[in-house]
Amino acid sequence: MSVLGLLKVMADGQYHSGEALGELLGVSRTAVWKNLQKLEGLGLPLESIKGKGYRIPAGIELLDESFILASLNAAARSFLTELDVQPSVDSTSTKAMQRVQAGGAHGYVCFAEHQTQGRGRRGRTWVSPFGQSLYLSAVVEFSEGAAALEGLSLAVGVALVRAMRDVGVVDVGLKWPNDVLRDEKKVAGILLEMTGDPAGVCQVVVGVGVNVALTGDLSAAIDQPWTDLVSANPDLSRNEFAAALLNHLLPLLQSFHRVGFFEYKDEWESMSLHSGRLVGLHTAGETVVEGELLGVTQTGALRLQVNGCEQQFSGGEVSLRPVLV
Repeated sequence: MSVLGLLKVMADGQYHSGEALGELLGVSRTAVWKNLQKLEGLGLPLESIKGKGYRIPAGIELLDESFILASLNAAARSFLTELDVQPSVDSTSTKAMQRVQAGGAHGYVCFAEHQTQGRGRRGRTWVSPFGQSLYLSAVVEFSEGAAALEGLSLAVGVALVRAMRDVGVVDVGLKWPNDVLRDEKKVAGILLEMTGDPAGVCQVVVGVGVNVALTGDLSAAIDQPWTDLVSANPDLSRNEFAAALLNHLLPLLQSFHRVGFFEYKDEWESMSLHSGRLVGLHTAGETVVEGELLGVTQTGALRLQVNGCEQQFSGGEVSLRPVLV
């Protein structure tokens, strides 16, 4: 019996006795108990009552590959070459990069229910409890090298906000360069990783992490203010959101080499949460520049008005935090 098999039975949120689970899955009660311990190890909340059995409170919505595929629009389907839904991986981006090394990865998309080594920008850990969020990596190939990638992470942010609004989470916006916020708290992040020829054919792994319905002790490990989608829409379906995200993200990845960030610039600025505000820009060397956020350039660089003069800052090891005045 696999842990995933046990999960599929217990996803309904109802109590199941160890004996009933063993009979249904064709294993001993000892095997059931061992796999229940593995569920707890994945960060899933588990309740037990003597005489009633075990349950996952409120149940869990597992990712449904068939549902997601059936919900894709024509533009998304034309880009997708393989949809890979994994129960647990070290990282979806690592999985995608391995697929790149095997060859022919353009259009490959990997979802995972759980990550053991999820990662964000600047070497941070992305907390990835089982079935409570969305972890996704997609591979896109460019023939024009790194220059074609300018502004891509910002455009992906636009796709994320569009998808969230499609499923009823409307009070979200963007923080330059790679974050989606709600109530000034992080709800999603983006990480791009490139391999290949920086001046020629290269592959980019677009990694996205979205807090959908975080619960349990693992969420306490997040080292910054955070929120999730179900706090805005308690009826949100993880599968519906996964499909909505692909319906916006995949067409973007297919056409970006032609249109670039220029096509998304105005929409990104309309979604920016800090435009017109005094902000502090913190570089990797801990240099702090304060100024008014004017917007972004046609390649996604940040425009700040500093001491009456406009300055522009590109991506990399940069973060943005409001300055209290």
